[in-house]
Amino acid sequence: MQYDVVIVGAGHNGLTCAAYLGMAGLKVKVVERREIVGGAAVTEEFYPGFRNSIAAYTVSLLNPKVISDLRLHEHGLRIVERRAQNFLPAPDGRYLLSGEGRTASGIAKLSPRDATRYAAFDREIDMAVDVLRELVLRAPPNLASGMSGLGELFKAGALGRKLKRLPDADLRTLYTLFTRSAGEHLDNWFEDDLVKALLGFDAVVGFYGSPYTPGTGYVLLHHAFGEVNGKRRVWGHAVGGMGAISDAMAKAGASHGVEIETGAPVRELLIEGGRTRGVVLNDGRAIRANAVAVNANLKLFYTSMVPDGALDTEFLRRMQDFRCGSGTFRMNLALSELPSFTALPGRTLADHHTAGIVIGPSLGYMDRAYTDARAHGWSREPIVELVIPSTLDDTLAPKGAHVASLFCQQVAPELPGGRSWNDHKDEVADLMIATVDHYAPGFKASVVGRQALSPLDLEQTFGLIGGDISHGAMSLDQLFWARPMLGYADYRGPLPGLYHCGAGAHPGGGVTGAPGHNAAHAILADRRWRRSRRK
Repeated sequence: MQYDVVIVGAGHNGLTCAAYLGMAGLKVKVVERREIVGGAAVTEEFYPGFRNSIAAYTVSLLNPKVISDLRLHEHGLRIVERRAQNFLPAPDGRYLLSGEGRTASGIAKLSPRDATRYAAFDREIDMAVDVLRELVLRAPPNLASGMSGLGELFKAGALGRKLKRLPDADLRTLYTLFTRSAGEHLDNWFEDDLVKALLGFDAVVGFYGSPYTPGTGYVLLHHAFGEVNGKRRVWGHAVGGMGAISDAMAKAGASHGVEIETGAPVRELLIEGGRTRGVVLNDGRAIRANAVAVNANLKLFYTSMVPDGALDTEFLRRMQDFRCGSGTFRMNLALSELPSFTALPGRTLADHHTAGIVIGPSLGYMDRAYTDARAHGWSREPIVELVIPSTLDDTLAPKGAHVASLFCQQVAPELPGGRSWNDHKDEVADLMIATVDHYAPGFKASVVGRQALSPLDLEQTFGLIGGDISHGAMSLDQLFWARPMLGYADYRGPLPGLYHCGAGAHPGGGVTGAPGHNAAHAILADRRWRRSRRK
């Protein structure tokens, strides 16, 4: 059977791309290596009676246009916001609880000086994030030799004109945030460690680096452009777990004729006459199509699924060197009870239990976590975000019990000295639980079941090279028009009929749906597939 488009990978971006193409009347097939759809946005039972979002674990960045266009709420998606946004306990018993109507007053208790500066800082972030929001659902100017094509020149000119309309002070702020380290920027604004840690945590989420690494200012902004139910810069949870997002997207696509086949790993890209003609599965079947959209990690795809000699040497070298590794160690825990924190005691459900609970009380702590991981393989004092989604969704755990996600950093994507993560995973998992127990005595005793996913597990299970949750480091040399490579930022690959629809394309990582949306529009713009990719 001949398809218009075959999509490699049924992660949320692949499903988004498929749904848009199906809505446009194209015949689309999605092939997925695993037995379930969703990629890293899945809900699974990890311990008898306990279900959780086992990889991606919280919602904010999912684009409201994607939600609306795909009518995801009509397909069963419901997102609830946290009652408080973040809770940061300190070893000395202090804490900071943030959220609507809470953040400024919480900061004032720690530092009256910082409280007077917070509103101005918040406005600065809002300004920068508003610029980013306008760039998320459009292709960057596709910088290449000679800037071929009037369209790319117009894109670059439009971006320049938009930035030129900003006041000089805002332009300077944007440049600073995009190029400077978050740590330096926050040190210039605030004095209290917890205040800076609250704001700096987003700068290292999924980033294997220190908050003092240049470019982490952008990472901070990347995690701030989302919204939940119309409320900007708010985080929440999908009822039923992250798999509910993927399931709603799959239903949206199916309602427009999209075919999805699971348990169907791709062996090789099918190329005939120098252009893409489909894919060959591991079982030898050829799925023929006029175009192929890749939702898999691009480094994995181009280094293992494309026939030898099919790629330009420079492009292949870029993919071989594309840095993947987000310093991530994921855990899912079955809990007999809620934790009681030294800084805020009590096991009865309270607002802080619904928040993102961050163990990382200072920028210095976060910096040491990274340098320790580089030297040792993992930090002996890791950064841990604890999220307990069952406080907002009682479908995930038995009555009276809870499930928790631990998003842990920093760990080396590959251990130094040739060591294997298989030999050290349990040791590191014990450390992560002990780290939380230090701030919430008795937490370790409440753990009745656990699942630990090292960087190697994340790679083997989800195809995330180096455990990279963003399909490639979110560093300045791998962002915007350089994602995945200069000249290939328009979602079109190096062969005619080949497209990029996953997080390896702009705007990068997070459960956004944006790369899938943008790639679909590129495919539709080339609907007749007559344009030669590189002349």
